[in-house]
Amino acid sequence: MKELTKEQTEEILELIRTYDKEGLQRVIPNLYPADIAELMEEVPMDETLYFYRLLPGPLAADVLMELDEEERSEVLEELSNEEIADTFLEYMDTDDATDLLQELDEHQQKAILAYVEDLEQVGEIEDLLKYKEDTAGGVMRKEMVVVNENWAMPKCEAEMRAQAQEVDEMYYIYVVDDEYKLRGILPLKTLITNPFAPNIKQVMKADPVFLHVHDSIETVISTFDRYDLVAIPVADSFGHLVGVITVDDVVDEMREQHERDLRLASGLSQDVESSDKLLLQVGARLPWLLLGMVGGILNSILLGGYESVFMRNPSFSLFIPMIGATGGNVGMQASAIVVQGLANKSIKIGQTVRLLLKELSVALVNALIICLVVFIYNYFYLGDFMAMLSVSLSLFILVITSSFLGTAIPLLMSRFKLDPARATGPFITILNDLLGMFVYMSTIQILYMILT
Repeated sequence: MKELTKEQTEEILELIRTYDKEGLQRVIPNLYPADIAELMEEVPMDETLYFYRLLPGPLAADVLMELDEEERSEVLEELSNEEIADTFLEYMDTDDATDLLQELDEHQQKAILAYVEDLEQVGEIEDLLKYKEDTAGGVMRKEMVVVNENWAMPKCEAEMRAQAQEVDEMYYIYVVDDEYKLRGILPLKTLITNPFAPNIKQVMKADPVFLHVHDSIETVISTFDRYDLVAIPVADSFGHLVGVITVDDVVDEMREQHERDLRLASGLSQDVESSDKLLLQVGARLPWLLLGMVGGILNSILLGGYESVFMRNPSFSLFIPMIGATGGNVGMQASAIVVQGLANKSIKIGQTVRLLLKELSVALVNALIICLVVFIYNYFYLGDFMAMLSVSLSLFILVITSSFLGTAIPLLMSRFKLDPARATGPFITILNDLLGMFVYMSTIQILYMILT
C-alpha cells in the first residue's frame, strides 16, 4: 500500500457519493486508516456514516482514532451506544478505548460499557479511566505479555503464545513475581538463545526502567528520550505491574505538546483550526489580541508623558520601533530556550542562579555588539551625539534586562507549578515592549540631566 494519488482519491470519493457498496468493499482492503479518515472528512456526514459502516471492526476502530476530534465527535453523535461498543471498543486497545470514552460524558461512558461483553476489558478500561489524561496511567495500555520469574522456558513459551493473541505489538516480555510485582524484562533474543534455562529469573534483565502511574506526561517523554526505549512498563505505588506505554503513544503526546506550545507562543488560548466555527476561533484569538491592545494603550500613555523629549529632538522618535522590536525579540529568544530546556528536562530548577549568570553573559556580549553597530550607524546617519549615546545606551540596558526577564519569568512560573510555555509569545513581547519604551525615555531624560 502507498499514498493515494489525486486520481485514486477522486475515484474513491465518487464511489462514496454514489453509495457503490461493491466498489468500496473492493478498495477498502488496500487503504490505510489515515487515508480513510482523510476521505471521510471530504464528504457529508450521511456519506461518511455509510462508508464507515462498511469497514470491518478492527479497521473501523483504527479509522475512528485517526479522525480529528471534531469529526470524531460528529460521528459518535450519529451512532448508538451499542454500535459504539460493538464497532469500536471490541477491537480497540485499552488505551485507545479509554481516550475515546474520555471525550464523552460519564453517563454515556457507563451506557456504552454496559454493551461490552468482555467483562475483563470493561474492568481494564474502568481502571484506566481513573487516571488523569496527562499522567503515565492516563496513556498506558493494559495489553502486554507477562510471565512469572519462576517459570521454566517451555511454560514461558506456551504462555507467551497464548497471550500474544491479544497483543498487537510485542516489544518486550515483562517478568513479575508471585505478587505481580515487576522484576525484570525478558528480551526475545534471550528467550531464543536460552531455550533450556531452569527458570526465567536466571536469564531476565533485572531492575528495568519503569514509570509510576502518576508520573507526569513530561516525565514519560523525557524517560523515553533518555533511555531510547520503544516501550516502558508502568507500576503502581506498590510496584505492581499495571500497564505499558509504547513509543507510538509518546510520539502522539509529543506532537500534542508541541502544538500546544506553538499555540501559546502564537497567542492562541485553545486548540483551533481554520475549519473551526467562527465563535470558537474568535474566542481563541481575542484574549491575547485584547491584551496586546492594552499593551499598546499603555505604551502610548507612557510615550505621551515624554512629549517634551520629542519636541526637543524629533529624531528620537525614529528609533521607537527598533527599541520595541529588539526588546521583544531578545525576550522571546531567552524564554524559548528556557521553556524548551524545562520541557526536555535539560534545565533543572536548582540551576537557576547558574543559568541566569550564563544568560546575562550572553546578553552582555550581544548588547555590546548591537550597541556598537547602532552607534556607528547613527554616527554616519544622524551625526547627533545625544541621539547616538541615548539609543546605544538604551539598547545596551534593554538587551540585558530583556534577557534576564525572558529567562527568569519561565523559571519562576515553573517553580510555582504554572505552565512556563505561557511566558513565550505575546506575553513576553508586550512586557518587553513596555520595558523598552520606559528604558529608552528614562535614559534620554537622565542623559539630558547629566550632560546639559
